[in-house]
Amino acid sequence: MKYEYDVIVIGGGPSGLMAAIAAGEQGGNVLLIDKGDKLGRKLAISGGGRCNVTNRLPVDEIIKHIPGNGRFLYSAFSIFSNEDIIRFFEDLGIKLKEEDHGRMFPVTDKAQSVVDALIHKLKTLKVDIRTNAPVADIEFNEHASMVHMKDGKSYEATSIVIAVGGKSVPHTGSTGDGYIWAKKVGHTITDLFPTEVPITSSEPFIKNKTLQGLSLRDINLSVLNPKGKPLVSHKMDMIFTHFGVSGPAVLRCSQYVVKALKKWDLKEVTMSLDAIPDQKEEPLFQDVLNQLKSEPKKSVKNILKGLLPERYLLFLLELNDIDPSAQAGTISSQKIRSFVKTCKDFTFKVNGTLPIEKAFVTGGGVSVKEVEPQTMASKIKEGLYFCGEILDIHGYTGGYNITSALVTGRLAGKNAAEFALSVRK
Repeated sequence: MKYEYDVIVIGGGPSGLMAAIAAGEQGGNVLLIDKGDKLGRKLAISGGGRCNVTNRLPVDEIIKHIPGNGRFLYSAFSIFSNEDIIRFFEDLGIKLKEEDHGRMFPVTDKAQSVVDALIHKLKTLKVDIRTNAPVADIEFNEHASMVHMKDGKSYEATSIVIAVGGKSVPHTGSTGDGYIWAKKVGHTITDLFPTEVPITSSEPFIKNKTLQGLSLRDINLSVLNPKGKPLVSHKMDMIFTHFGVSGPAVLRCSQYVVKALKKWDLKEVTMSLDAIPDQKEEPLFQDVLNQLKSEPKKSVKNILKGLLPERYLLFLLELNDIDPSAQAGTISSQKIRSFVKTCKDFTFKVNGTLPIEKAFVTGGGVSVKEVEPQTMASKIKEGLYFCGEILDIHGYTGGYNITSALVTGRLAGKNAAEFALSVRK
């Protein structure tokens, strides 16, 4: 049996929900398909279950936080911006509040309230919804396309919006299906890689779990090139794990580790950790030296106990062959200088990241060179639109990826409907 629509949106994540709403608002006959049992699964777990719906930083700052082709979004932001996202949700009855670094959350602190509001809006617009509906194939024809379902049903539409996500967080339904359909019409899929993902290491201190579970706050973490120069640095928190390192600073560095391994064909990349980024090395050395000299009979550990978290302090003292219980007056200036250097620049080797399925975000995807930046329309196939994480756009965590998904979803859905309705006339 064949059913006919103006627009079919495939994928019920943030971009798909927004696309279906935008298409419905144009008065189109819209179908939203998702293979999972409920819509908005990725949205429901975002922001630790509180749903970081967008970020209130100025557009230029948001673009800076989307290192993967963020500049492609300048046109889209001029049409539908992060401020428009805030108004959109408030019009749906979702009051938002601003937290640190511009992150916007619902006042309820419940992601499900956001998902429920979006689904209610879809129902108000009479958008047809099919869940538990995996797509078998898309047949792209000249004037209309057919979406063939695994249950044998087929749906025809003038416009198709592919919003199925990337390959990260697969339990929410993002398993990379859309790349096959995009390739079918001739789209380029750039190399896929994990980003916003924990980093792995085989260093002895990692394998021996010496620092496992230790969190460091407001450190500066850098990824170094083969000449020892920083490719990127992030001042945030981090945590040592049984397989390597994780936490906000690590997630932001992860894509640069992946790219460095590939670019220079390396087995390992060096990272540098500055645990006291607000002090320069020489003044810090003088401070530490003076403290130790002023109380020569006290143990090194007791004098320096406020300098760093205890486990990390003991680890660095041991690394520099300093007995923590030794009297301060017995430690040479040379050893103190060496210790301070590692406080400011502890280098360690990393060998990769956890797999893409464990990443928060997929790097790579449908090449943005083949997509119209103001409409999200395919430059290759008329009536085909892309939005969200299937595109080769990726940002840091903090509301940037979801902003990209909602903005591209809005434009894809609106323009898909406008195109379908113009053809119908």
